[in-house]
Amino acid sequence: MFSSKSTEATSAEADSPAASAAPESRKGFFRRLRERLNQGESWLTYDLAHLLPGGKPDEAFLEEMETRLLSGDVGVEATTRIMEGLDKKLWRDELKDARAVVETIRGSMLEILGPCEAPLEIPESPRPFVILMVGVNGAGKTTTIGKLARRYKDQGLKVMLAAGDTFRAAAVEQLKIWGERNDVPVVAQQTGADPAAVMFDALEAARARGIDLLIGDTAGRLHTQDNLMEELKKVKRVMGKIDPDAPHETLIVLDASLGQNALVQATRFHEAIGLTGIVMTKLDGTAKGGVLIALAEKLGVPIRYIGIGETAEDLDEFRTAPFVSALLGGDPAADS
Repeated sequence: MFSSKSTEATSAEADSPAASAAPESRKGFFRRLRERLNQGESWLTYDLAHLLPGGKPDEAFLEEMETRLLSGDVGVEATTRIMEGLDKKLWRDELKDARAVVETIRGSMLEILGPCEAPLEIPESPRPFVILMVGVNGAGKTTTIGKLARRYKDQGLKVMLAAGDTFRAAAVEQLKIWGERNDVPVVAQQTGADPAAVMFDALEAARARGIDLLIGDTAGRLHTQDNLMEELKKVKRVMGKIDPDAPHETLIVLDASLGQNALVQATRFHEAIGLTGIVMTKLDGTAKGGVLIALAEKLGVPIRYIGIGETAEDLDEFRTAPFVSALLGGDPAADS
């Protein structure tokens, strides 16, 4: 079934931030990230004055920093790299105070995350450019698709959505709602249809209609179930019959509140189908945020977007310096 219902928004929809509010500046976004990340408390830098009242950092202090990094979901590999840098400076007597420790950690985080700062830019060709969205249920995948559709349509692109999560009727209906809200067409079939067939039909329709960008939803794959990973591989193979390079971007949507489990998910998906980008959602509330550093250190996959809430302006491009500033509770001027 091909759905492209275009209706005037109700007054309630028109007033909805997700439906009509102009995106806030990046500066505003990262200020809000700092306020919401781990409920505004820096898990790494809080109470340092109490831990080190007037003295120089020692091995015991660095052990506390290591514990905080690990509990902040930074992961063993990235934490080891950061601590090696601290140990070198300690023995060189270059850590004069807690501030020097934090700034050394900041430098290491920037080095790890920097290569993964890569906003997704849709090239002029091929057309349609195809984004396949993957991830487990509950990560915010369908909502992210709606936000991306809005973003790229605002950039002047002709966007189409494909409801490849055919196992849940609610997922198809949710995607149709986003399509109507953003006034973009949605290709869908009946519940239980072959997801590969849906994506094949959607790609053919997108070509016929001169669409610039096709974004395909997929079922919330449990990363431990090999048969579902095989189905994703099938989706990619079938799309390749129309365009050998499709999908051109495979984005995984991860829930930041899952901590190291998000790293496990991303690793499994990357091994199975090859990821080209990451979207990290739910960085508000209790999320530590350190898992992004773990992902960058272990996988090196580009981090495309991060999200801090439900509305359209709560999703923005990932930028290393203001993210690290938010993580460490740094100077708000770093957001500019």
